[in-house]
Amino acid sequence: MRLPDFEAWAMFAAVVEHRSFTDAAKALSVSKATVSKAVTRLEEHLDTSLFNRTSRRLALTESGKRLADHAQRLMAEGYAAEEAARDETSKLSGVVRLGAPMTFGLLRIAPLVAEFTKINPQVDVDLHLSDAHIDIVEMGLDATIRIADMPDSSLRARRLADVTLHLVASPAYLAERGTPQHPSDLGAHDCLCYANEATPDVWRFAGPGQQNVVVQVRSRITVNSGEAMLPALRLGVGISRLPDFIVGEAIAAGELEEILVDWRPAPFGLHLVTPPSRLRPARVDALLDFITQHHAC
Repeated sequence: MRLPDFEAWAMFAAVVEHRSFTDAAKALSVSKATVSKAVTRLEEHLDTSLFNRTSRRLALTESGKRLADHAQRLMAEGYAAEEAARDETSKLSGVVRLGAPMTFGLLRIAPLVAEFTKINPQVDVDLHLSDAHIDIVEMGLDATIRIADMPDSSLRARRLADVTLHLVASPAYLAERGTPQHPSDLGAHDCLCYANEATPDVWRFAGPGQQNVVVQVRSRITVNSGEAMLPALRLGVGISRLPDFIVGEAIAAGELEEILVDWRPAPFGLHLVTPPSRLRPARVDALLDFITQHHAC
């Protein structure tokens, strides 16, 4: 049985990551010729070209694009295995790279990260906050928190909880425009929509007697941050649906009112998402376990 050429796969992954044979060689502390020969050896074995090379540009071929993820996963598995072995004989230490949505990350995850690093002084956390959909493998993240419906993928996702959405508007808006009595009434109202949904202006509701209603709304403002809707909501610009961690305080203070309480928007799932590998450094598992035990929606 012929073993895979792991060295060549690793050097191919390094060239993909650094987008340069020269920079990959520097990162690996080997000569450029060594990297070039390894990639050529892999191309010959696979009987396909992985890169289109010119004097000014290096670009992956279609075959290279398909195989790049496999190469990067092999590298990640190797690093994870080495770190897991080191973790068995040492205290938690090193860097954990964690992603989270912006507002939920600020309000719920950042405090947990602070507590965790206080308990584990040799662990550093690189916290990346963004509401955009990100490729955690490409960004080199150990894990990310996602509030969304998770499509089938190679990623590993653990559902931690449901995130309930509240349909809200200001008392001033409702006094001027009237209070909707049924989801179908929303078509006559102004709404604020969340841009990161697949269909921001299509809202789904579940109501009494297991009824399901789908409504297309008119969006006055579409924005990629739920928290950014709050000023417009308070000023009476329209109606929106937002999670409790964003609107809970405004509802309690009477700044916003919840409407159509018998018709709930479909909840999103709060997921803990990790790359496909089951091998993770102990510091990563420790932080993820800490978040799982202490998170709050």
